Amino acid sequence: MTVISLSRTTFYEPLSPLSFLRRSAAVFPGKTAVVHRDSRYTYSEFHDRVNRLASALRREGVTRGDKVAFICPNIPPMLEAHYGVPLLGAALVSVNIRLASGEIAYILNHSDAKIVFVDSEFAPLVAGIRDQLSGVRLVVNIRDVEGGILLPGPEYEEFLAGGSPEPLPADVGDEMENMTINYTSGTTGLPKGVMYHHRGAYLNALGEALEHKMDSGSVYLWTLPMFHCNGWCFTWAVTAVGGTHVCLRRVVPEEIYRLVEAEGVTHLCAAPTVLVSMANYPRARECRMKTRLQVITAGAPPAPTVIRDMESLGAEVTQVYGLTEVYGPHTVCEWHREWNGLAVDERANIKARQGVAYITSEFVRVVDPRTMEDVPRDGRTIGEIVMRGNNVMLGYYKQPGDTDKAFAGGWFHSGDLAVTHPDGYIEIKDRMKDIIISGGENISTVEVENCIYQHPDVLEVAVVAVPDDKWGEVPKAFVVPKAGTAPTAEDIMNFCRERIARFKVPKAVEFGDLPKTSTGKIMKYVLRNKEWAGREKKVN
Repeated sequence: MTVISLSRTTFYEPLSPLSFLRRSAAVFPGKTAVVHRDSRYTYSEFHDRVNRLASALRREGVTRGDKVAFICPNIPPMLEAHYGVPLLGAALVSVNIRLASGEIAYILNHSDAKIVFVDSEFAPLVAGIRDQLSGVRLVVNIRDVEGGILLPGPEYEEFLAGGSPEPLPADVGDEMENMTINYTSGTTGLPKGVMYHHRGAYLNALGEALEHKMDSGSVYLWTLPMFHCNGWCFTWAVTAVGGTHVCLRRVVPEEIYRLVEAEGVTHLCAAPTVLVSMANYPRARECRMKTRLQVITAGAPPAPTVIRDMESLGAEVTQVYGLTEVYGPHTVCEWHREWNGLAVDERANIKARQGVAYITSEFVRVVDPRTMEDVPRDGRTIGEIVMRGNNVMLGYYKQPGDTDKAFAGGWFHSGDLAVTHPDGYIEIKDRMKDIIISGGENISTVEVENCIYQHPDVLEVAVVAVPDDKWGEVPKAFVVPKAGTAPTAEDIMNFCRERIARFKVPKAVEFGDLPKTSTGKIMKYVLRNKEWAGREKKVN
């Protein structure tokens, strides 16, 4: 037998989403890649700007393994960072723009960021902590709006002008190298730095394009923060198919609908709370969509009512599910054509499920966390969602203990409680920390919230456990009424009594605004901690 010796490069190339921009710049050089207000960049120009950024960073001494941070909203520099920084083998640290100065200082120091790019609107957050940033040796200012301040350091366009547009070869020796670090919200302690590798980002981006039927005609509106799981990898997915990125600095319904109509937007991602604001925007039905708008939602289980309301406006809503630790979406409520004939409410109930693994994810289970055995496919037995595969993080940056805990038993533990339906589709019932155990009975806060969402006067709702001397804990609802309505606590409770078991009905209702993260998730822990202050349970 003759053994033929071939170079490994003959049949292997490291997978990296950086290749998507090279290809689209070659295939669609004159096509619009990025839109931001009156500015439009072709794929050729986008490619040039990315190479200028990488070249300028290299001039400043950035090399493989270094960390570069960006603090800015969904504007072109943030998108360019997703290519220019990893092109050098460095890791991009996308910082949540809604954090306080102290939290930003922790992230910049913990991540070992060498260079920080700061939008002028958020520069005041950095100005007061500049002397605390021991590793940061250069600040670059991004000027996108009037106002704000400029910190000592060059301006972004000036910085790019000092680089070369000549294409740089991607410095990716190993597809499993760290490409980005995304910090979790830190609701139960200090934020953890979730490390993504090139291979996972590549595959999850392709998963997005495949599952949501994207192509070169796709126009994607950036309603989802790019700092959140790198925009669920759509920063790379849109480029992979040669689609168009439409940047959006602030997520307000009026501007969303304007851009949907003006730019012919085909896709957007949004948390359920954003969909609530879109569905209740008074002029929503005036929007003339050029095509049926594909809306991908995640971040919290959306109520069937929210899905129904959005689809009545001409959108098609698909639910996905995931976490920062799995590059954003890991499962999708894959639609079956035969479901099209179902009644509207039945379709909405199915769409509210978290579904099955992405094509590129493959592995997701609902298990008894004590035995790691699959729960029955009965739609009733609750277990924990666990995942593994190419789009699971490398681990938490400089936190091996937390990584080992998250990967116990060879699976990533989500902390989310769900059931598996007979068809294999999973459906979240709650977070482990949110489940209410009242007098020995388990109460899903999601189930109670879905019930309350059906009330015609309710805009948003969150349900948490509150202490009770007899039952240990009972449900309490926090409700945001729709404009012009004034429901009472008794109205809400009576509404629930007609639809769910008595023990699940909230024992109290409070009206007012809900605390939210920058990505639109309702911070239940804030509500819960207030109710349990001074107690030994339920405080995170």
